[in-house]
Amino acid sequence: MPDWPAPRRVHAAVTTCDGPGVSAAPYERFNLGLRSGDLPDAVAVNRSALQQILGLPASPRWLRQVHGISVAELGPLPSADEPQADAAISHIPGTVLSILTADCLPVLFCADDGSEIGAAHAGWRGLAAGVLEATLTQLHAPRERLLAWLGPCIGVASYEVGEEVRAAFVASDGAAANCFVPTRPGHWQCDLAGLARRRLASAGVTRIHGGGFDTFSDARFYSYRRDGARSGRFASLIWLADS
Repeated sequence: MPDWPAPRRVHAAVTTCDGPGVSAAPYERFNLGLRSGDLPDAVAVNRSALQQILGLPASPRWLRQVHGISVAELGPLPSADEPQADAAISHIPGTVLSILTADCLPVLFCADDGSEIGAAHAGWRGLAAGVLEATLTQLHAPRERLLAWLGPCIGVASYEVGEEVRAAFVASDGAAANCFVPTRPGHWQCDLAGLARRRLASAGVTRIHGGGFDTFSDARFYSYRRDGARSGRFASLIWLADS
C-alpha cells in the first residue's frame, strides 16, 4: 500500500507479480495488462481476482494508455470501452481509478480533504508533454491542498536514455539536467521520478511522497526494459470510500 498521509476515505494500492494469476508464461505472474500480448480471457480473470482480493467497491476503470496527456473524468459504472487517456480524475465515491505500468511512473493524487482523486501514467513522453500538469488542471482543489504519490518506476541506475529524452526536458527547464547522469557519448542515466518531482513542484504541488523504487531490479514488478515486449503490467489504484 502507498505510504502517504492521505485522508481516511482515500484508499490506494499497488499490485505486484505475486498475485494468483491464471495467465500462461510469460504472463503467469498476475498480469493485468490487456494489451500486453496475454490472452484477453486470462486478463479478465486476473482483473476479477484483483477486485475480490482488494475488496474494491467496483471494477477498476481501466484506460487505453497511449503516452499522451488526455485526462478522463470517470464514475464507478463499468464500461466495455476503455477511454483513450493517460490520466483520470474522480470525485465520486466507489470509483476505482487504475494505471497500468511496467517501468513508466504511476502518480496518484488526492485532495487533503478527501474530496477528489486522480491518477496519471507518466512515461518520459507523457511526462515531458505535460500529463501531470494536465491532471492537475482537471482537479478542483488548490495545488497546496493536493498530495501526490510516486509509484514504482524504473530507477535511475537502470534507465539509460538517449539525447532525445534529455533534450525533451532540458529545453523547457535547464535545471532538469540535474536529473541526468552521463554514461557514454550521447547517453545518460535518467531519474524519471526526479523529473516528476520537478514538474509537480513547478506546478505548485509540494506535498510529494513515494519514489525510491526500481522496477527493473525489483522482481516484484513487471519491467518492459527487463522482460521485453512480452512484459506484463501491474496496476496502481486509488478510490474514495463513502465516508
